[in-house]
Amino acid sequence: MSSEPVFASMPDANGYFGPYGGQLVPPHLKQAMDDINLAYEEIRQREDFQAELASLFADYVGRPSPIFHARRLSEKLGGAQIHLKREDLNHTGAHKINHCLGEALLAKFMGKKKVIAETGAGQHGVALATACALVGIPCEIHMGQVDIEKEHPNVTKMKILGCKLVPVTRGAATLKEAVDSAFEEYLKDPQSFIYAIGSVVGPHPFPKMVRDFQSIIGREAREQFLARHGRLPDHVAACVGGGSNAMGIFSAFLNDGAVRLVGIEPAGEGVDRPGRHAATLSQGKPGELHGMACYVLEDAEGNPAAVYSIASGLDYPGVGPQHSYLKDIGRVDYQSVTDQECLEAFMTLSRTEGIIPALESAHAVAWAMRAAPALGREQHILVNLSGRGDKDADYVARLLGL
Repeated sequence: MSSEPVFASMPDANGYFGPYGGQLVPPHLKQAMDDINLAYEEIRQREDFQAELASLFADYVGRPSPIFHARRLSEKLGGAQIHLKREDLNHTGAHKINHCLGEALLAKFMGKKKVIAETGAGQHGVALATACALVGIPCEIHMGQVDIEKEHPNVTKMKILGCKLVPVTRGAATLKEAVDSAFEEYLKDPQSFIYAIGSVVGPHPFPKMVRDFQSIIGREAREQFLARHGRLPDHVAACVGGGSNAMGIFSAFLNDGAVRLVGIEPAGEGVDRPGRHAATLSQGKPGELHGMACYVLEDAEGNPAAVYSIASGLDYPGVGPQHSYLKDIGRVDYQSVTDQECLEAFMTLSRTEGIIPALESAHAVAWAMRAAPALGREQHILVNLSGRGDKDADYVARLLGL
């Protein structure tokens, strides 16, 4: 694609991807964000930092994560061949550990006294608590009460790892409220605390920083697929809530015009049911949320709408600013998958390949299952399997009466 310089230089100096992103925060917080950006730009260019991160990726996380050809699933569906980038095999069970290690090392470099974050499904919370235990920094995680009850295994892990867990009971008591609560705690002392945002969202520099740490997924996947097949995949798919796992894998393929990139949002109980889905890019419009300009699902009064997904990590009324830009220019095709399709994919992958996916990741698997039969056998779909389903197994078993 001729747009390589555009993608390579994003965001601009003010944190914008086209009209999206930025640093929409009060003046006193802008200085704190600028300090984080300066520290990040300094540390990312240091050989000792890059060497430490690379060593942790290899010896602590277990990277590179493999690509698995889901042959039985592909044969069952007919049509395209489905491949899985196995981020579920990472330490802590998801892609989240990639940026959490980077953020924890940054917090240590800046001399911060506490790391604060939100979590939805709990994967970010577990990963950040893990990284903070590793570097020796106190960690505080804010989590909606609904998600605490739904994702009990991850709640237990966070407590074992030594983090302070703050239940959030306001509003819908899910991810958006957890973000609000964590941000309020951060505002009490932004000089001593750092807010380790769990996705490619929020004010600059977080969408850039989290994307950069997650880009290891795409770099590995591109190299692995070329080495094995002598070509690139025809389609690369990933689920999108805030969008970190998707930006991680998409980043390496943005300039490969022949590779179709597909982001899959949660349609929940149907995109025609306001408040019962979280398909922000499919149904939302440009707005502002949590310090950034991005696509937002809004209610009649112009406030962030109530959202829902069977997958706790996807029920967010906004989305990363780079995703918003990629939608507008048509580089990524954003589609949606319902709860029912997600559950079917969860069970099918489990019983066909012996891999239990996270409900978030099952959205991307569901899209591949929908798309594959209509494609030729010579076509290849690469799905970013962003996390494993340990946290969801009991919940799904209750839903299905297993």
